[in-house]
Amino acid sequence: MENQAELLGRIAAALEKMTATGSVNTDWLGAPAYIWDRSAARSVSGIEAPSLRLLRGIDRQKRTLTENMIRLANGVAAHDMLLWGARGMGKSALLRSAVAQAQSDGGNIALVQVAPESVPNLPLLFAQLAGIPRNFLVFLDDLGFSDGDDATPRHLRSWLDGGVEARPCNVRLAVTSNRRAILSRHASEQDDPINPRDSVDDNLALADRFGLALGFHNASQSDYLDIVHGYADEYGLELNEAEALEWARRRGARSGRIAWHFITELAGRAGIQL
Repeated sequence: MENQAELLGRIAAALEKMTATGSVNTDWLGAPAYIWDRSAARSVSGIEAPSLRLLRGIDRQKRTLTENMIRLANGVAAHDMLLWGARGMGKSALLRSAVAQAQSDGGNIALVQVAPESVPNLPLLFAQLAGIPRNFLVFLDDLGFSDGDDATPRHLRSWLDGGVEARPCNVRLAVTSNRRAILSRHASEQDDPINPRDSVDDNLALADRFGLALGFHNASQSDYLDIVHGYADEYGLELNEAEALEWARRRGARSGRIAWHFITELAGRAGIQL
């Protein structure tokens, strides 16, 4: 049987090994992007994102967001960002592309994507990023609160408004959501006998904390075809507009994501790897 000294030694070695694989030793200057999961970070060697010029039908949103991203990358005043609206219209892709473009232009910026279950541990991340000679965009993708989740909205308001746990000056938050109010998944079904709009208004108050809020809407037919043509030209694919429209009709939507699925189909037929 192990004596007490040997047991304590093994425990200490295990703790040291856990620390070595955690985020304490993260090189926050060495990678273009990171994934934050609960209390640990891992580096990502490259940002998967389309070129900004391929993101069509969202010209106003693209122009406004990239201007704000340049500010953040240059270390000057920049807004926290809320990207809300229709699914598949490039909210997440635009954020990733803008960071990648800023890096290509020499900007001192990195992307940190946060897993949904790790949102409560954001103060640990902020503590690590504070004082790092680099600017960071902390990215919360497809944010939607579960029923009864009161803590996350309160924390977000504190982080955005400069509370005790506010994000440091070299960090800005970017959130994507399907609704501007960042409602719970079942908010439309809520039945409050006193005031059914209380929870909606509370979440709208959270949305108002973002200095930059950009809405994304379903693509018109012309925008959808413009997106498809952009991808087809990029990859040298022959395009039939009637087929592209039929592809969207069968899927009940016109969006950048649907356009990309159609391009994937065309590339597969042509034996091309995207």
